This record gives sequence, structure tokens and C-alpha cells, in this order.
Amino acid sequence: MKADYKNWIPKGMVTALGAGAATLAAGAVVLDASGRGTLARAFSAVCGLGAAVLGAGTVWSVAAYRAFSYEGTRKLSKRIVEGVAEYVALPDGGRGLDVGCGSGALTIACAKRNPRGQMVGIDRWGLEYASFSKSLCERNAAAEGVENAAFERGDAVRLDYPDESFDAVTSNYVYHNIPSRDRQQLLLETLRVLKKGGAFAIHDIMTPSRYGDMEAFAESLRKKGYESVELIDTSRGLFMSPGEAKWLGLNGSALLTGRK
Repeated sequence: MKADYKNWIPKGMVTALGAGAATLAAGAVVLDASGRGTLARAFSAVCGLGAAVLGAGTVWSVAAYRAFSYEGTRKLSKRIVEGVAEYVALPDGGRGLDVGCGSGALTIACAKRNPRGQMVGIDRWGLEYASFSKSLCERNAAAEGVENAAFERGDAVRLDYPDESFDAVTSNYVYHNIPSRDRQQLLLETLRVLKKGGAFAIHDIMTPSRYGDMEAFAESLRKKGYESVELIDTSRGLFMSPGEAKWLGLNGSALLTGRK
């Protein structure tokens, strides 16, 4: 059995874009050939424009699918996941939390790096990524031979754990998908369940429009006593090149790390 971490670009989206482009292109040809006058030609032009837009979307989605694929040449998602996992260290017998675990990739990567600890991955597994599920995570852990990872249903907005429950917390490209006017508060909710002295590594698209002033947020953590707080730009060679970040829509990717 082999792990299947799926793809950050849903295959259904690729298929739908391609089918839509083909349908509109065919409609443009039929209308143009109908010879039914100005209105038909106008509709043909609209269909042609729509086909061009969806065609461009199809090309982008196919290229992105290949870039993120665990089976492809670039394996960008694997590189990012394993890069984040390098910042997660558990003491012997410690527990770590991965918020928004999806297919279990980051949870499992952290569990592999911390065989004497236990990782817990939580997700609400909603319709946005319908191919992700708790059972998929469990199958992937079994395929990787990982026994120190467990998966639970949970909500990043309100974690169902007491304060200081975990020795490490992590997350990868989750919070920007959550509708919120204050994503810094989402970060604080995650840090709430982190034990004193525990490590955190939270990776996301931390643009000002999504997160506000993250440098100020990092400084506020330092003033509260958090140690070794860093905000690392991961789009300039650490996890991806600037060009990849731009065309894949990952500009602003940053890793917030430190200890509580």
C-alpha cells in the first residue's frame, strides 16, 4: 500500500475547467457557422472569450497540479511539508498538534521526525477538499508505517483542548482559507494550547491583506515572553522560488516559528 496525499489542486477542478473550455469553444464554432446574423455572432464572440479564459485556467491548473504532485518531478507540496516538519521537535513522550491536517501529510512527516512523541492531526474535512478525510489520513499513516499519529475532527477557530495541552503546534496553508477578519486571533487560539517552552511552526500566506502586520504580531509575542520568534519568508528559495510563488498564487508565504 502506498500513501496518497492527493493534490492541493483538486483533480475535479482541472477536469471542470477543461470541459467548460471545450464546451464553450464548440458553442462558439457552432454559432459562428450558423449564419444567423449579428446576435449569433455576438454570442459566438462571448463563448469564444469564455473558452479562452477557461482554457487559460485549464493550462494553469494542469501546470500547478504537476508542480504540487507527490509523484511529479518538482514535488513542491512534499518539499513544503517536510520543510515545515523540520521545525517541529517533540520531547520524549510529548504530543504535537497539526491544525488543518487535510490528508495527513504534515502530521505524518512530524511523527516520522519524532518517533518517541505522538502527533495529533485535526481537520473539519469540509466540502472544499472533499477527497480529504479522517480515513484517508489513517490509511496514509498505515502506508507510511507510522503508529504515533492520530486524527480527530476539530475546528481551528475554537480548538477543543485545554490551555497548554501540546508540546508543539504546527499548521500548513490553513488559516488563509478560514473566513475571518482577524487571522492573528486564529494564531493566538493555536498558541493557546501550546505548553510553556513548546515549539510552534505555522506556515501560511501571511500577506497584510489577510493577516495585518505580522512583524508587529511577532514582536508582540516576544514581549509576552515567547522566545526565538522568527517570521521567515519561504518564497525566496527556502521552500520555493519567487517565480513559483508568483505564478502559483503563494506570494506572501511565511513561516512563523519560535517557542512559547
